[in-house]
Amino acid sequence: MYEIMKKAVLNPTVTSMDIKAPLVARKAQPGQFIILRVDDNGERIPLTIAGADPEAGTVRIIFQVVGATTQKLNAKQPGDAIVDFVGPLGKATELDGLKDVCVVGGGVGCAIAMPVAAKLHEMGANVTSIIGFRSKDLVILEDEFKEISDELFVMTDDGSYGTHGNVTQPLKEMLESGRKFDRIIAIGPVIMMKFTTETARPYKIPVTVSMNPIMIDGTGMCGGCRLTLNRNGERITKFACVDGPEFDGYEVDFDEAMSRGRIYNAFERHAYNEACNILKQADKED
Repeated sequence: MYEIMKKAVLNPTVTSMDIKAPLVARKAQPGQFIILRVDDNGERIPLTIAGADPEAGTVRIIFQVVGATTQKLNAKQPGDAIVDFVGPLGKATELDGLKDVCVVGGGVGCAIAMPVAAKLHEMGANVTSIIGFRSKDLVILEDEFKEISDELFVMTDDGSYGTHGNVTQPLKEMLESGRKFDRIIAIGPVIMMKFTTETARPYKIPVTVSMNPIMIDGTGMCGGCRLTLNRNGERITKFACVDGPEFDGYEVDFDEAMSRGRIYNAFERHAYNEACNILKQADKED
């Protein structure tokens, strides 16, 4: 069992938890993920590692409450425990040799982008961060990004905070002005990563994206997390859990990834509603 040591609500739909998992904390690197189960009957879900404290033996996860499992997880409190917490899985972000990087985070993807930006800052790289949200009430980790960024742009779709617009807007303006980056690292909704990649394409700046498709076993055997890459004129299949989760943005078939990601939307909504009803009933009985 893995104890929840700390819990914080970052916005109405996003929660942060520190989980006691000393072996995972000792090995975790930015870009890697874990797979957890809330209880013995629960499904396995992947969550990217948002931070780790090897001395305290804790791993931070930040998740959006969108399905049945995240709803059950969000109902847990410090002192409670979850049954499985496996990791670190996947490949760590490759950062060696980078001196000037633009880190682009969208929504809850900022929780994944933040430790990458922090590692770059620690390495002495110049870090330009662009973080985007739908509205002011959904902004997360702004103070953390301020501490590790040489330049920070906060964008909101509705203009209720920061600058009105999406994350590609300041990126495009910088690139048009002649700004060069060693790499652009984009993490967030698939559609955001697609358009970030297309914004950078004319300038031939390397783009790394973090893919989080349907995932079950974390070993590549189930095939659920397969992605299609267009490489040197050929379409090849890779698996996010073992070959990623990070890939060359210019190679990813984003449209296929988005289509596959919508397959179970109706099922997930049904399961989410069922979980909410169960939790409400439990509260009434208490």
